[in-house]
Amino acid sequence: MQRTTTVPSYESARRRRGLTILSAIAVLILIAFIISVNTGYIRLTPLELLNTMLGKGTDKQELILFDFRLPRIVISLLIGAGLAVSGAVMQGVFRNDLADPGILGINAGAGLMVMLMVSFYPTTNAAPVYFLPVIAFAGAGLTAALIYSLAYKRHEGIKPIRLLLTGVAVAAGISAAMIVLTLRLDPEKYQFVATWLAGSIWGTSWKFVLSLLPWIVILVPYVIYKARVMNVLNLGEQTAVGLGANVNKEQFKLLAAAVGLAAASVAVSGGIGFVGLVGPHLARRLVGPKHQLMLPASALLGALLVITADTLGRWILQPSEIPTGIVVAVIGAPYFLYLLARTKS
Repeated sequence: MQRTTTVPSYESARRRRGLTILSAIAVLILIAFIISVNTGYIRLTPLELLNTMLGKGTDKQELILFDFRLPRIVISLLIGAGLAVSGAVMQGVFRNDLADPGILGINAGAGLMVMLMVSFYPTTNAAPVYFLPVIAFAGAGLTAALIYSLAYKRHEGIKPIRLLLTGVAVAAGISAAMIVLTLRLDPEKYQFVATWLAGSIWGTSWKFVLSLLPWIVILVPYVIYKARVMNVLNLGEQTAVGLGANVNKEQFKLLAAAVGLAAASVAVSGGIGFVGLVGPHLARRLVGPKHQLMLPASALLGALLVITADTLGRWILQPSEIPTGIVVAVIGAPYFLYLLARTKS
């Protein structure tokens, strides 16, 4: 009798602890949001910010807040959540702690298609902007299929190091192709490509928010809905099949969702890497490996990481700015090397 009551109470306590941590991360995001809104060449006091939010600000204050800062902040939060959840799914499906859409080349494949589209259509046109996530998804999907086919061995499956090296090689090849394609671009479009490669959030208007929002709103809840399936997949293929899971079908659905999240995020954010690596790992340390809590924690931590990096990038060298991708890389690259050193196979 003692044993039957201890296990539920332990699970309940762990769930309460996880919800408390999620609430704390949400509070940190709110604080980062307030700081980010007031970061820039022109500062807004808390009272001015409140008045502007209530529609009582000056035309200049409304322009700064609603046209320049809020769209960028919202995009930072969305792409942070999208990239982190994408990385969490890839780590879970491949059972590889080093899996990340940037490291595996998924972001590069999406970026190549975005660059091709931008080279033919100006990003100021409405139709191409809303079509950017779709074309990025096509590029990311083809890249994912190529990496999977090259890394898979019939009798061995997919080993973590083989998958990692294959992804790095494919990403290097795609990056080389992008550099070659830049030779045909005019100076303005070349500047865009250089900005994208540096990981600067270039889509900073509400139409870019609207182009990204449906992908995040649909795919992130879908992945969280599949949390139990991911828990089963983590037990290993044979165990998952024994428990009645259609492994291949579920893996395909989850990978398609992960690729979609990464592609849509990259389409408006540029080449920001390591978010899908750092976010899930921190989430796993804070709330444990069960995906019911780990996936929401990954989304919140990814959003917190990107909005913090973007705010720091805009604050350090005012009035100039450091691309968000560089700030994230300063945090993520050492963490990646640390994980790589700990990997045994």
